[in-house]
Amino acid sequence: MTHGKSLLMPVLLTAIFGIAICSSSMAQKRGGTLHAPLRDNPPSASVAEETTSSTLVPFMPIFNNLVVFDQLAKKSLPSNIKPDLAEHWKWSDDGKVLTFELAHGVKWHDGVPFTSADVKCTWDTIRGVRDGGWRKNPRKSWYENLKDVVTHGDYEVSFVLDHPQPSLLSFLASGFSPVYPCHVDGQTMRTHPIGTGPFKLVEYRRNREVKLVRNPDYFKKGKPYLDAIEYRVIPNEGTRTLAFVSGQLDMTWADVSLDGEKNIKAQQPDALCDLAALFTLGELIYNPNEVALKDDRLRRAIMLAIDRKALAQVMTQGHAVATGIFMPPPAGSWGLTTEEMKGLPGFDPDVEKNREAARKLMEQMGYSSEHHKQLKLMVVNRPAHVTPATLLADQLRKIFIDVTLDAVDISVWGQRVTRRAGYQFTLWSAAPAIDNPDVILFEQLSCKSSRNYSNYCDSKTQEMIEQQSQIADQEKRLELVHAIDRRIAQQAARPALFTSYLGVCQYPYVKNAVRATNSIYNTYRFEDVWLNK
Repeated sequence: MTHGKSLLMPVLLTAIFGIAICSSSMAQKRGGTLHAPLRDNPPSASVAEETTSSTLVPFMPIFNNLVVFDQLAKKSLPSNIKPDLAEHWKWSDDGKVLTFELAHGVKWHDGVPFTSADVKCTWDTIRGVRDGGWRKNPRKSWYENLKDVVTHGDYEVSFVLDHPQPSLLSFLASGFSPVYPCHVDGQTMRTHPIGTGPFKLVEYRRNREVKLVRNPDYFKKGKPYLDAIEYRVIPNEGTRTLAFVSGQLDMTWADVSLDGEKNIKAQQPDALCDLAALFTLGELIYNPNEVALKDDRLRRAIMLAIDRKALAQVMTQGHAVATGIFMPPPAGSWGLTTEEMKGLPGFDPDVEKNREAARKLMEQMGYSSEHHKQLKLMVVNRPAHVTPATLLADQLRKIFIDVTLDAVDISVWGQRVTRRAGYQFTLWSAAPAIDNPDVILFEQLSCKSSRNYSNYCDSKTQEMIEQQSQIADQEKRLELVHAIDRRIAQQAARPALFTSYLGVCQYPYVKNAVRATNSIYNTYRFEDVWLNK
């Protein structure tokens, strides 16, 4: 199959945040600076080494991918993948080799020409066969099937797989898949990254701001439209809202709740807000080194005690109810509906019936209304995590479990789960890079993944994970993915608690700043964004 497209794309008739805005008939205005917030200080500027949106959002405009999800599309889907540094691509007949023809005349921000060698260096570093000076390599699990990256001259490169894997192209389109320069060391990429993208970094002050300026030599002629982007680090949500409604910011961070939208609209009625069910899933992760939580009865009792509808009411006013480990339809492409989850532990709509079964399991372990199990739940010290954790603690008290919350900074949380030490269990807000089974399964549940924080390893599940990855037929693959989802629920291995319903607000003069709803990581290139003022 061949996919070739011009790099000069027409501006599609689209809607910003699904509300309305700009058509190709409206001439884009050049110039101006976009002012936007960051929720946290970026741990570094190296997109390839980090997992947080606090790095990806401000630094994605510096880079290009081989291919990229359409930046004007409301969903990051395989059908929306566009050329970026690659102009054309083709799969071999056996589905094991994906070959890219690269754009000519592209330069890194320091003037060095971009070639196929940079692509090979990037993915050889990810595969662990080249030392790029990286401290972290969170996407390595995505490419366990990647056998080699082979260059054919300066402008052609092939990805060679051990077995067919249709998801590979989606991996490469993710915002977390930039091409890095061979000639720049890891330390520099963490502090002053060099890319080929529409914007260059001019200032990165920790805990303060990130400033980008237009790349005048960008290979996509005529882009970007903005002169600059300035990101301010504003950790407090109330302060961010105040900065937006007072006109200091042109847009908000992508965590505006329904109550937040109401507050903003009361002060700025013309603000455009778009809220939707997002692929941010609240889950419980058990410390694999915690002996007490290895008891299947305890984990099953916890699964039975969860009232997901009550959590959905608190978290999203009932707009989004969690099911399994994938985002349920219609927002997601691979998840099970609430109806399809019935019959699995904790998904009977009769909550009291579920909890009675949970209490019987607790009684088998020697607990009762007079003798409660004591557990400590680690949670990130943000309202979006503390609120559901508090409600969960109340629900578990009904089955003889007393939960003490341990609220910690996100950096402390990351250190503890990485070491598998310093906590018993934790509420984790998982936001997969893309709505794709391979990303979620290989990264979070594969026996081989360092980001499988619970060390879950089941031979049958592992076999199913690897099998679904090779299936090209969407319906057949979906059937197996659903079977995996049900199996995880039956084992009470990773209880899903809630999904998010959040959004972004912006002023009407901000054009083409589209946020995809099925991933919070893929649409921040901002080469199409312009200001109509």
